[in-house]
Amino acid sequence: MMKKIMMLGALVLLSGCVEVENYQAVVKQPAPAGLAGYWQSAGPQSKLVSPEAIASLIVTPQGDTLDCRQWQRVIAVPGKLMREGDKLYNVTQKREVYRLKREGSELTFDGLTLKRVDKPTVECQKALEDAGLSLRQ
Repeated sequence: MMKKIMMLGALVLLSGCVEVENYQAVVKQPAPAGLAGYWQSAGPQSKLVSPEAIASLIVTPQGDTLDCRQWQRVIAVPGKLMREGDKLYNVTQKREVYRLKREGSELTFDGLTLKRVDKPTVECQKALEDAGLSLRQ
């Protein structure tokens, strides 16, 4: 039985999957230079439920995040940045783990491409306030 568990663990490591069993145990990482701010989908994306849906990711300098998606309602899930080797992830309170890749003014995660914006939507701004988060240091 122990050999099976070790083999499964090795397979998970080799496959590049990152799993989080305890959100509270995840060590929050400060946002790397240029990542803190508001990121939002630009136009329709196949990973969203509708062409009118909007996906936003808000990243604070301290490494807190808010994954905010809206269409007919707003779903906002707080999280935090986590580093695994040289890779950066957004881990949500629901223990969902999304790899973040930034190239210039574009950020990809969860199959979405986001662009930097000056401010979040009104709905995501309210969710940010409700979560007690701020972009201020």
